[in-house]
Amino acid sequence: MNAFNVDEHMQALGAQARQAAARMARADAATKNAALKALARRLGDAGPELAEANARDVERAQAAGLAAPMVDRLRLSSKVIDTLIQGCLQLAAMPDVIGEIIGMRQQPTGIRVGQMRVPIGVFGMIYESRPNVTIEAASLAIKSGNAAILRGGSEAIESNRALAQMVADALAEAGLPPEAVQLVQTTDREAVGRLIAMPQYVDVIIPRGGKGLIERISRDAKVPVIKHLDGNCHVFVDAGADLDMAQAIVDNAKTQKYSPCNAAEGLLVARSVAAEFLPKIGAVFAAKGVEMRCDEAASAILRAPGALPEGASVVPAQESDWFEEYLAAVISIKVVEGVDEAIAHINHYSSHHTDAIVTRDHMHAQRFLREVDSASVMVNASTRFADGFEFGLGAEIGISTDKFHARGPVGIEGLTSLKYVVLGNGELRR
Repeated sequence: MNAFNVDEHMQALGAQARQAAARMARADAATKNAALKALARRLGDAGPELAEANARDVERAQAAGLAAPMVDRLRLSSKVIDTLIQGCLQLAAMPDVIGEIIGMRQQPTGIRVGQMRVPIGVFGMIYESRPNVTIEAASLAIKSGNAAILRGGSEAIESNRALAQMVADALAEAGLPPEAVQLVQTTDREAVGRLIAMPQYVDVIIPRGGKGLIERISRDAKVPVIKHLDGNCHVFVDAGADLDMAQAIVDNAKTQKYSPCNAAEGLLVARSVAAEFLPKIGAVFAAKGVEMRCDEAASAILRAPGALPEGASVVPAQESDWFEEYLAAVISIKVVEGVDEAIAHINHYSSHHTDAIVTRDHMHAQRFLREVDSASVMVNASTRFADGFEFGLGAEIGISTDKFHARGPVGIEGLTSLKYVVLGNGELRR
């Protein structure tokens, strides 16, 4: 498409989304749930057509030399599809929060004042690689009574088109406007610039991808943005922690999957347990080919004779490593004096996404929960749980590290707004 056609395409999508949003806002819960169930059924019935579309994307990405973590994010495995199906059904089973009135209070004048939860209207979603986001965004748009304009990455265009058609068919089957969820049909980057500059049609933009993409959108958008820049997540192993539990949690947080933003990138270990714990987890990392970038204290322990098997990769950490989101088989490791230094390190270096403590000390756990300034903070659990599906939200539109409107995994409520409602009986202001 040329620039004129891109503009025409985006204007059409915007106008259709705005019209569809009005119909979605007044749709009842049963109708929205029927659309979600229809989408789940279509995903379950997805046959060779979807598999072939996804295979074409993966093959093209590999041929173009796309990094392995990005290729991994492209794959629509049976496990990914099953999770999407369960997400749709989980959302369908959840209460409908649209129209809910909270905080109703009687005022001395006689009026009653509360707040009603309503859809935002139209959200634009810009994302890279992961085609599963198409379904997560669509299902949340349906449940929250919003319309959505989705712009996936060019590397996933075939998969996204196939999935978007399923969504349109499910909406139509339920009697809802297929235009409630629209996919930008061009891979021209001009489409992104248009989408983030249409306040007459789009109420909020949600970018989900690399730091460069999100920085660009935050800088150039003319509508509000819900975002997170990166996921530099940590696990802190406290003094007196159950070290077997700590080993299992750290292993899972780092190696269960390297590419997600909730994978652990930094390991902090209290000095009193470092000599015992680091060789245990170091052996796990060595067996899985994880490179360990260590401070001097951690290096001394892990490089000691017999501490690790031959071939283990232990290298000195640079200052930049403490800030790094690797999305790969690399982890930074630092020995700290205790909970005070761990909290200070995390608040300085982390991306305020997800951080965890492994501890038996209730007071340390409570301090960590209160003082660590991150969107999700965990005690004795893997950072990999920072996910809308795992949190029981049905799905997530993304994980926000902002502090206004939405923070952490953004589910249904994050896609709604509150307006004040007043109930009276003829009261007049004196």
